[in-house]
Amino acid sequence: MALTSLTPLSLLRPALFLDKDGTLLEDLPYNSDPARMRFAPGAAEAIRRLAPLGVPMIVVSNQSGVAFGHFDIAALEGVGERLCAMFAECGAKLEGFFCCPHHPDGSVAEYAFRCDCRKPAPGLLYRAANEHGIDLQRSWLIGDILDDIEAGKRAGCRGVLLCNGNETEWRSGLFRVPDHLVRDLDEAARLVAGAWSGAPSRALA
Repeated sequence: MALTSLTPLSLLRPALFLDKDGTLLEDLPYNSDPARMRFAPGAAEAIRRLAPLGVPMIVVSNQSGVAFGHFDIAALEGVGERLCAMFAECGAKLEGFFCCPHHPDGSVAEYAFRCDCRKPAPGLLYRAANEHGIDLQRSWLIGDILDDIEAGKRAGCRGVLLCNGNETEWRSGLFRVPDHLVRDLDEAARLVAGAWSGAPSRALA
């Protein structure tokens, strides 16, 4: 469903946005081989926990391997298909897979520029919201680094940071303060599910 300025707010849905590498999947740098894709710890449990809610789950991912020539952009189609299959194996549906192939320091000229979709920019979330009828103000983003959190916050989402050791820079900023810190994706899923159901939930401080 494409949004227009006349789309009633009542037709919009909240969504859960998930970073891919290091959050949903084990972090294998520049991997585009579906056979090597594995859920990160707690991720399969999280997807099973969230599936009954019927809330759209959307993956948003920086894929600068395209810009650096590690793999062709066509390879991301296979990655998306494997993600859909992995969600289905958990009894869930992946609503969308949105990725940014750009990087300003890339070696492939077609993709070597500064864009508005590479996180921490919010372009991927805006695009997903437009294509899927998402209310960003009622949505959540879960990621493993503060660039993920910033992208979500800039789009209006609440943000959950996985404290799994993947953030190394810890740069501060207005949009780089997560609403919650958790150990793994399943803990994040319990928190988000509780918030959507109106039940009390707790996260690690």
